[in-house]
Amino acid sequence: MNINKAIRELYEEKKRLDRVIASLEEMQRTAVVSGVALPPKRRGRKFMDPQARQEVSERMKRYWEARRKQQAFERGKA
Repeated sequence: MNINKAIRELYEEKKRLDRVIASLEEMQRTAVVSGVALPPKRRGRKFMDPQARQEVSERMKRYWEARRKQQAFERGKA
């Protein structure tokens, strides 16, 4: 394997990548300046109205009640 040839090819690839990166950075700058940039996605919890919150609360109460009954049954069995 010719090391000099490999090094030359890698440098050519690096130059090509540098041009592509510069082009993408320029596109990003012009998009931000022109106001085209998309707003960042909202993170965190989703909004839940009082009715939905109440439904979840009731559902979880039933879930935990059933789970406690199941655990009590398993303890009594053992």
